[in-house]
Amino acid sequence: MILPRYHIGPSSITGAGQGLFLDEPVARGRVITVPDAIPRVHAFAEILARPDAAQLLPATVRWFEDRYTVTPEWPDECYINHAFEPTALWHLGFVFAAADLAAGTEITVDYRHLLAPGQEEDFRDAQSGRPIIGFTWQESLRASTAALAALLDTPDHD
Repeated sequence: MILPRYHIGPSSITGAGQGLFLDEPVARGRVITVPDAIPRVHAFAEILARPDAAQLLPATVRWFEDRYTVTPEWPDECYINHAFEPTALWHLGFVFAAADLAAGTEITVDYRHLLAPGQEEDFRDAQSGRPIIGFTWQESLRASTAALAALLDTPDHD
């Protein structure tokens, strides 16, 4: 579920297609999306063992440890694109504003948190050209927890 008002429009990221854009400002550390309507999580090996795995991988997102959702129906959250310097932080399925974000900002997250360990996206980071390779669970949790703590460690944050 996306909390602030938003719209889907052409992404500012070369080759990304559509993106998710804010229609209102969101303060640093505030929640942008929350998990909802998740019927089931799967072990990554289960997904890979399916005959349609190649089609499902682009709609697969890690939530915790070795558990992933598969959402081929593409809810609007799927229009959040990748960036190594994202406007938002993915942490355990929640997306937080990484800074004070103005209306019109495209929401991006670092996909390395969403991928399986060592899994490489079939595209490269548009800004740097570097490959996008999934973090281990420990790397992801350590990095996203530290980043979230830093976001929330401001005197005016309530």
